[in-house]
Amino acid sequence: MPVPYYVSPEQLMKDKADYARKGIARGKSILALEYAGGVCFVAENTSATLHKISEIYDRIAFAGVGKFNEFEQLRIGGIRLVDLKGYQYSREDVTAKALANAYSQSLGSIFTSEVKPYEIEILVASVGDTAGDTELFHILYDGSVTDRSGWVAMGGQSEALGTHLESDYPKKLTDLKTAVKLGHDALVAVEGRDMPAATLEVAVLDRERTRRKFRRLFEDEVKTLLG
Repeated sequence: MPVPYYVSPEQLMKDKADYARKGIARGKSILALEYAGGVCFVAENTSATLHKISEIYDRIAFAGVGKFNEFEQLRIGGIRLVDLKGYQYSREDVTAKALANAYSQSLGSIFTSEVKPYEIEILVASVGDTAGDTELFHILYDGSVTDRSGWVAMGGQSEALGTHLESDYPKKLTDLKTAVKLGHDALVAVEGRDMPAATLEVAVLDRERTRRKFRRLFEDEVKTLLG
């Protein structure tokens, strides 16, 4: 009987992490930027139907980079989870933190127990009645979750985008137009090519809207905001 090939747990985890990071690096980047009225999402996406940014619940949005089928499974599962909780209890009991913890547990379990990890990273964002109630939870392929503020960069160029935003992001973004222009300019600077409105997917969590805060911006509106 042949002796099975032994791989140390440390090496196995490292190989899985490297595999996941390579898959994510091939994905186009997403930026989430806090502004006075809520949270703005800007991503490069030429598809009109395969969205990387979506609504999860009344005040909660989801963004994912990497393999579409994998983060789409999580998005659908998240919608079912929060819909059930909101139905059983109340809509106010549905929180971004609880959803982020559920995603973290699922991704952590997949990373440690499955042969192939998910090649994705996701963001769960929510807005409250005031700017101080905004929440941004960044969840990695291995289930690691961090609570962020100000902005979040995900995808293949996340490090370069982070360096760019650290120098250009103001202490307070005042309006949506400034947020969209800053996100667009960061993507253009890092990618080194022009990105017209038709190649962008832009959405917002607008705290001024009643109940359902998520809104997707159409191409004409993005053109107007970009000037």
